[in-house]
Amino acid sequence: MNSLQWFAEAKPALRVLLQLLSLVLLPGLCPAQDSSWERLSAGVAVSVWNPGDACPAVPSMLAVDMDPERTKFSVHHYAQEGLSEPPRIDEWQKRTGHHVLFNAGLFRENFAYLGLLYKDGRPLGSRRHTSWQGLFVAEPSISGLKKARILDLAAESFDEEQPRYREAAQALMLLDLTGKIRVRESGKHAYQTIIAETETGHILLLKSLGAVRLYDIGRCFKDALPVVRQAMAMDGGSSSAVRILESLWDKDLRVQEHNSWKSLFGGSTGSHIPLPTVIGASPR
Repeated sequence: MNSLQWFAEAKPALRVLLQLLSLVLLPGLCPAQDSSWERLSAGVAVSVWNPGDACPAVPSMLAVDMDPERTKFSVHHYAQEGLSEPPRIDEWQKRTGHHVLFNAGLFRENFAYLGLLYKDGRPLGSRRHTSWQGLFVAEPSISGLKKARILDLAAESFDEEQPRYREAAQALMLLDLTGKIRVRESGKHAYQTIIAETETGHILLLKSLGAVRLYDIGRCFKDALPVVRQAMAMDGGSSSAVRILESLWDKDLRVQEHNSWKSLFGGSTGSHIPLPTVIGASPR
């Protein structure tokens, strides 16, 4: 049983002690020291989180822990790269070579992105969504800022004319710094992709292995994963996708269970549609 399962299945009387232990064991802090995490490269570790009895409505989730000090993030949009149609995530990975790839925010049927989208400090033609308040930003243009984080547009500003970050993608705010769940309790069940910011400033990427409501994920993070400071939801359903470069597993397949992880993180969990926008992560 990994440390996340242990926390989720603990009795209420043990929760205080386990929250203290989470400062050592949970993702975003020192996953290389936790045997339940597989370190694939400097700054990237993966696991499979089973929330267990603490969150019965939430299925197991693929988890990728990324240290922005060692990992660079890049936004990619098919039209900006001169492509006539959006690639699938495996095609995106062949094209970009990123160690980690995941779907960005939501888009229309004509593949137009919904919300703010920036590449190399330049907007890619989309407009700010008035009600979605989550903004993943990375690669600051000025010194002194975190290399990647989540901005809550309800509490923080983003200058569209002079952005302080070169890469940005807008989507739904899920859980904020006050612990408030920022999506309605109603909502459909679907595969989900989540970006979370941890207490130590790591970026935690999660993809559900089953259909689940966003509200239930937000509640689960709040109750059972205190290492998460805030989180936002990217596109879900058939667009929900996370892919790890296959060659990263070559030297790290020491545990039989992790052989199955390789296929899960290789994009084999269901069918995928073409993705007009993805976010990639590679070593600095």
